This record gives sequence, structure tokens and C-alpha cells, in this order.
Amino acid sequence: VQLQASGGGLVQAGGSLRLSCAASGRTFSNLNMGWFRQAPGQEREFVAAISWRGYVTVYADSVKGRFTISRRNDVIMVYLQMNSLKPEDTAVYFCATYDSGTSDTPSRVAYEYVYWGQETQVTVSS
Repeated sequence: VQLQASGGGLVQAGGSLRLSCAASGRTFSNLNMGWFRQAPGQEREFVAAISWRGYVTVYADSVKGRFTISRRNDVIMVYLQMNSLKPEDTAVYFCATYDSGTSDTPSRVAYEYVYWGQETQVTVSS
């Protein structure tokens, strides 16, 4: 599975950005998908995830109410709509996925994600 992320950029605090991630290659039918981020000098952290059918979403407390994760399954894409951005949201963002099997609960744990896309930079100026 290959993942291609896009949509990062520079935005002022309070602004919005939408990240997209497309999956291709050998795709499984039960792909839970997630977004993670890593700021300079910090560890990678969970941002949001969505179950393979799109019924269940989970968010980090730091982004809850500001970010929305969604997906399309006809072309296997996942989106992260980021509103009310703050300077502390500045980081490189990664999309990731794994075969969920029969689980409809997306994981918050990075090591459970098998396939990772390249980073996309999000910079929020104050």
C-alpha cells in the first residue's frame, strides 16, 4: 500500500487547511486510517483516526472540536480538515494505515500502523 499525502502549507493562526491522503497499490478492504504529526524535537503523536467503514472516529484531545477526519472508500482517500489552527499545530503530518481485520475501532497507537505516507508540512504563524 502506498500513501500520498498533500495539502500542507503556511497559514495564520485561526486559519484552516485540509490535508488529503490517497492510498494505492495493493489495497485491503478493511483499512483503518489515521493522521499523526511530529513537531521539531518532539516525538510523533496521534492526531486522528477513522475506521475502515468510516463509522468511528477518534481524536487527540488537543485537536478535538477543531479537526475533522473523513474518508472516501470508492477511491480510498482520507482527509483531515483543520480549523482554528494554532501555532502549536505546526508539525510535519503523516497519514498511515493498517489492515483492521474485523475491528471497527481505529487505533491511536503508531506502531499498529503498517503503511506510512511521506510527510506534509503544516506551519501556523502567530
